[in-house]
Amino acid sequence: MADWKRGARRLLYPAYEARVLRRMPDTLPQHVGVMLDGNRRWAKAVGRDTAHGHRAGAANIEPLLGWCDEVGIQVVTLWLLSTDNLNRPAAELEPLLAIIADAVDSLADQRKWRLHPVGALDLLPDEVATRLKAAAEATADVDGMLVNVAVGYGGRREIADAVRSLLHEHAEKGTSLEELAATLDVEHIAAHLYTKGQPDPDLVIRTSGEQRLGGFLLWQSARSEFYFCDAYWPDFRRVDFLRAVRAYALRERRHGV
Repeated sequence: MADWKRGARRLLYPAYEARVLRRMPDTLPQHVGVMLDGNRRWAKAVGRDTAHGHRAGAANIEPLLGWCDEVGIQVVTLWLLSTDNLNRPAAELEPLLAIIADAVDSLADQRKWRLHPVGALDLLPDEVATRLKAAAEATADVDGMLVNVAVGYGGRREIADAVRSLLHEHAEKGTSLEELAATLDVEHIAAHLYTKGQPDPDLVIRTSGEQRLGGFLLWQSARSEFYFCDAYWPDFRRVDFLRAVRAYALRERRHGV
């Protein structure tokens, strides 16, 4: 019976997806942030090891970017690894970093999207950081969607790095602390974030049923809309993405409390 139901869903979903896409409102997000959560729990649920879950999650990144292209998203931020994740045992972390680096290399080889690493790259192994930077350089001239690849990323760390960069900039200019304090505003800090010059995310999607930010784009998401999906990331489908975008488009956005 379960196999019959799965087969029926496979036949019906394309028609349902097409209907959702046809009925999509005009108000679409310009920048979408995605927290790709649930790889480990997915692997456990299917009786496989953690690395298998991470590989399955990595395989779902390119389809997601295709769906974003399909509806006209301009910027996507993918949270692949947090600073907290860097404290995981080496037996899990090292294969995960290799999977991430391979996935980014594969995206760069497609030459469809401009890749931009965001995060504390100095905390990553040199080889991984070098590969991420090389992917950015290789796609710098691509006329396509901007894809922020958040690896070794933490929202608090980003804000601290932004303030540190701001202080260094003004120290080089000879600005005194009193002068800086008298003129400092939020735009000065925003200009030193990892995503400086980009629009803030309109929509943040988190998979796996967790309903928390966990430090993702803390500064930039102050006015974002949030969509929480129960599916683990490897099971996240086109229809799930379209539902998230439609939910965003149907909301009446209110800034402030």
